[in-house]
Amino acid sequence: MRPISQNLSAHLAGGATNLCHCWRLVRRDGAAFGFTDHDRDLAFGGTIYAARTGLEAAEVTAELGFAVGGGEVSGALVSAGLTEDDIASGLYDDAGVETWLVNWSNVDERLLLDVGSIGEIRRADGGFVAEVRGLMHRFDEERGRLFRATCAADLGDARCGIDLSSSRHSATGAVAATDGALTLAASGIGFADGWCTAGQLTWTSGDNAGLSVEIKVHRATGGTDTFDLWQRAPQPIRIGDTFRVTAGCDKTHGTCRAKFRNAVNFRGFPHMPGNDFIIRMPQQGEPGLDGGSFFR
Repeated sequence: MRPISQNLSAHLAGGATNLCHCWRLVRRDGAAFGFTDHDRDLAFGGTIYAARTGLEAAEVTAELGFAVGGGEVSGALVSAGLTEDDIASGLYDDAGVETWLVNWSNVDERLLLDVGSIGEIRRADGGFVAEVRGLMHRFDEERGRLFRATCAADLGDARCGIDLSSSRHSATGAVAATDGALTLAASGIGFADGWCTAGQLTWTSGDNAGLSVEIKVHRATGGTDTFDLWQRAPQPIRIGDTFRVTAGCDKTHGTCRAKFRNAVNFRGFPHMPGNDFIIRMPQQGEPGLDGGSFFR
């Protein structure tokens, strides 16, 4: 049962109400914003909830058990803090959202309706529609260690132990040619062909400075390195923009051993039988079916 203050309960029981919705949004970088569908700004809890933002709530669903509930919030991209560049840069991905029901004539009379996070954001014609997911969606996320053939660590993290700051695993460069969005070329990187495929490119200058994106394909031919990116840069890539690239890892045991000489820290189970082995039928007289190890 959700507790409702005595004053708010009395207001709801009255013949007329002065109610509005307020949303408090906390981005991944810690920046907090407040919005309301009321016609003037409201303030409570240390946050100013800006009016005239064009924000509007759609239908909200609540589910029993572990089903994921939620709803949508739509609005216009205006100067109140929501910008298309920030959305494209991923700053609002999985941002925290609080939804409040507020008596705008006395903001002390308010009720926290829901706590969730931002899911998919769709943008079109200067507006946006943001999916708000309930807390139960966290149960759909992978947690803990998974038993699988590939490595569960990320290249360079504490479990992996590889130092990505070393010259063997990272390099810097400047854009010499680009299509402005998904492909760029540079010289002097010094890595072999494909070394940075599945690695990461981080912009160190230009309009995209500070943003990182995964490298789809790295090609090195004739002293020129070409990088195809998985995600479009939110701002146009320009000649002269500088960046840092890191080696890529496909998370297989062979790559960990041969490319990084780090098999001792491999966090997968490369000798697990695959689906083909599990579902195939044994053949009479076939060797290796005596219950012993397949790898000795």
